[in-house]
Amino acid sequence: MSFSQTVKKEILAQAIAAPCCVAAACYGIACFGKYFDTRGLILHTENAQVALWAKAMYKQAGIDGKVYVKSKSAHIYEFAVKDPFEVEKMLAMFDHTGEETALRIGHGNLSCGGCFSAFVAAAFLSCGTIVNPQKGYMLEFVSARYSLMRDFEALLQSHGFAPKYTTRNGANVLYFKASEQIEDLLTLMGAGASALEIMQLKVYRDLRNRANRITNCETANIDKTVAANREVLEAIQYLAGQGALETLPEPLQEAARLRRAHPDLSLAELAAASLQPVSKSGLNHRLRKLKDMAETLKERQSAKPASAR
Repeated sequence: MSFSQTVKKEILAQAIAAPCCVAAACYGIACFGKYFDTRGLILHTENAQVALWAKAMYKQAGIDGKVYVKSKSAHIYEFAVKDPFEVEKMLAMFDHTGEETALRIGHGNLSCGGCFSAFVAAAFLSCGTIVNPQKGYMLEFVSARYSLMRDFEALLQSHGFAPKYTTRNGANVLYFKASEQIEDLLTLMGAGASALEIMQLKVYRDLRNRANRITNCETANIDKTVAANREVLEAIQYLAGQGALETLPEPLQEAARLRRAHPDLSLAELAAASLQPVSKSGLNHRLRKLKDMAETLKERQSAKPASAR
């Protein structure tokens, strides 16, 4: 399985419960599918699970669609909403006529932060790919719709992302090459484990470069550093994925930013890199605090009834 398919599998495993977020996911499917107009909706994908997920999302929103196998040899699957009654309901839900000369993003379909996450995740499932981080950093969205992609670019920018725009073989491409932006985008879409994998690969790359200049003994110390930092990185990633990181006191947020930006530094080097004066022991205390908070939050989440998660 490619890394791109692994990311999509992780996104597909995330539950979307809020009705507005379900509608936003459906809207993302519509915008980034093959077509979305008075004829209905068509999404083509090489991933059967994506097609089935699209059908389930629309069913949850009260709209019936169907999944077809378009080509067994090429593994092309189609999710479609074609029944005139269902098409009318769909267009009304998204406040579109289906006769727009250029498809533009209707921001009224994104009413909360969860809606934005669901919309971006649906866009990636519909038209996104990501390169295996072992080979490099590149995440991109591809669509034939120029106005839509420019709107999507502005939407991402309004949420702190900085995509680049280009064209390729007549298609419009929004792409990211900065690993930190890719990590944040993956976390936003619900692929936190994949984001963590990229972080770990970065750590190993940096450490491997250092290991070329040091002795075997020092290489063993590097492995210990990676092992020690992994728990902290996982805790920070979990807090970020739960939306809890931004609610923490500034000193803890600063400690999280430092560790994410410099996963390979020792505590002493990390303390020296801090904009605010902090001792090695003080920084260590903050990082331990982040780990404890993540564990507490995990316990609370696991204690909730399934319907309340």
